[in-house]
Amino acid sequence: MSMLKEFKEFAVKGNAMDLAVGVIIGAAFGKIVDSIVNDLIMPLVSKLFGGLDFSSYYIALSGQQPGLSLADAKKAGAVFAYGNFITVVLYFIILAFVIFIMVKQMNRLKKEAPPPAPAEPPEDVVLLRQIRDSLKK
Repeated sequence: MSMLKEFKEFAVKGNAMDLAVGVIIGAAFGKIVDSIVNDLIMPLVSKLFGGLDFSSYYIALSGQQPGLSLADAKKAGAVFAYGNFITVVLYFIILAFVIFIMVKQMNRLKKEAPPPAPAEPPEDVVLLRQIRDSLKK
């Protein structure tokens, strides 16, 4: 079997196509969750904590003067950017929760329905059974 033919079989199989679709949708979904965290949730959390912006929290490791923005502090030397870490952890928790809910719903939908009740036998079979039972008596 030629390599091109093997590749064609691999690429056309359902699993490879499902994986490709999953990666593309996952990338788009990641952007949505990123926007939810950065544009909706973090401003609310910041408001709850007195208008603080977590993403700009850092500890200067190279003697930067206090009050610099995170970008300026990074230009001046090493920083311990724990605020950005808090944002990323929150992003992960939200993403994990949304995926958990999605998987839970998919499993609920995938549950096999109980098998349908057996079909009623045809009328001639029922009549033959009645005749058989009456002959036995």
